[in-house]
Amino acid sequence: MKILYAIQGTGNGHISRAREIAPLLQQYGELDLLVSGTEAEMALTQPLKYQYHGFSFVFGNKGGVDKWATYKLMNLPKLWKDIHSIPLKQYDLIVNDFEPVTAWACRLQKVESVSLSHQCSFVSPNTPRPEHRSTAAELLLKYYSPTNYHIGFHFDRYADFIHTPVIRSGIRSLDPKNKGHYTVYLPAYDDRTLLKYLSQVDVPWQIFSKRQKTNYTEGNVTVSPVNNEAFNQSMCNCEGLLTGGGFEGPAEALFLGKKVLMIPMKDQYEQQCNAQAASLLGVPVVHDIDDSFVAKLRAWVEESKVITVNFPDETAGIIEGMVKKYARSTAP
Repeated sequence: MKILYAIQGTGNGHISRAREIAPLLQQYGELDLLVSGTEAEMALTQPLKYQYHGFSFVFGNKGGVDKWATYKLMNLPKLWKDIHSIPLKQYDLIVNDFEPVTAWACRLQKVESVSLSHQCSFVSPNTPRPEHRSTAAELLLKYYSPTNYHIGFHFDRYADFIHTPVIRSGIRSLDPKNKGHYTVYLPAYDDRTLLKYLSQVDVPWQIFSKRQKTNYTEGNVTVSPVNNEAFNQSMCNCEGLLTGGGFEGPAEALFLGKKVLMIPMKDQYEQQCNAQAASLLGVPVVHDIDDSFVAKLRAWVEESKVITVNFPDETAGIIEGMVKKYARSTAP
């Protein structure tokens, strides 16, 4: 059996999940990997069959999307050409993690595909949304990477096709400790902006920055380049994680029994939705880094409550069920 696994390359969450899922898919046949997008620091451990420019947004420095950089990065003629060039009918199973090139190529070629992603959980109206819904953003979630079937992941089982998060085996195997520091991953903020505020709260902070190539320390704040192993160790031994409105990072921190404070990106609807869902679990959410931020940060640091979650290891069973249900052939 031939399997194509198409992965979104914007942000680290998709790549992180794919590193766990790809070896499981390889148990069922010959696996080809495809990545489109340009904004991830992590890479897959297996070689890629296809690499596309895709359709990505660019993180800004002030808490939101850099719209001008995103516009400059767009290459719609290339996206159109890539959608029309990828051969798909050779595959018995096409698995899509919010990747638009393959999704739209499948539509054009009338080939079925299945979503295996966090984003497809928004197919369900029961999945939490913020108070002010965005019609345009809802349409983007629906049509950015459309597939025939859906297997979603979220903080809770909001529908029968939605599962709890994929927690990487490398995270599950950790022995978490509390060494008193706080881990920070806020890719939409410049580390100099974060330093201005974090330095006013007298605990050790470990920032992982997209914009730095070397480590440096100022007072109680250490800034390091993004590195998967270093970040995992920092999170394993921290007291809490200060992060954006992503999904995998907060889920892994909650799994490890860490406090979490979320600051969703401005004008990024999916992150606003994630923050709303996390707040229903009891995770505090801050929407702006402004003059009131230090007080909110200090209150979170002084709060001792840790949220208990139940994220069982179901990934292998989910993959087995997906292959049996959706593959055209189950013969290896």
